[in-house]
Amino acid sequence: MAKQLFRDGTEVAGFYVRTVKSGPLIFVSGTTSLDSRGRVQGRDAGEQTLISMRKIESALKQAGARLKDLTRLTIFVTDIRDMGAVTKALGKVLKGSAVSATLVAVSALATPGLLVEIESTAVVER
Repeated sequence: MAKQLFRDGTEVAGFYVRTVKSGPLIFVSGTTSLDSRGRVQGRDAGEQTLISMRKIESALKQAGARLKDLTRLTIFVTDIRDMGAVTKALGKVLKGSAVSATLVAVSALATPGLLVEIESTAVVER
C-alpha cells in the first residue's frame, strides 16, 4: 500500500513528515503551538491546545480528512493540573465528536514554554 506524505515546513529531519496517509489511516505527528519561526504561541495550556488542534485540522484537510474523522489523540502535557483546561479546549474544537484519547504528563517538551503536544490518528472511509 502506497503512503502519501504531507509536509508543512516544520520538519527538522529528512525522515520526519508532519502527516502520513496510508490507506484509510491518517497519522499526524506530535503538534504544538509553535509558529513558523519556532516561537511558542498561547499563554496557557488551553490556548496552546486550541492552536495545536487548528494545526491538526489543517494537516487533516491536506490529507483529505476533517476533525470528525479523528479516532485517536495522544496528548502530552508538562503539568497534569492542566488536564481541565486541555479537556475544555478539546471539547470546544471537537464539538461533540467522540475520540479515544490518552493524556500523559511529561517532564518537558522540545521547546521551553511548550505546555501541550498532541498527536492524532484519523480514519477516512471514502
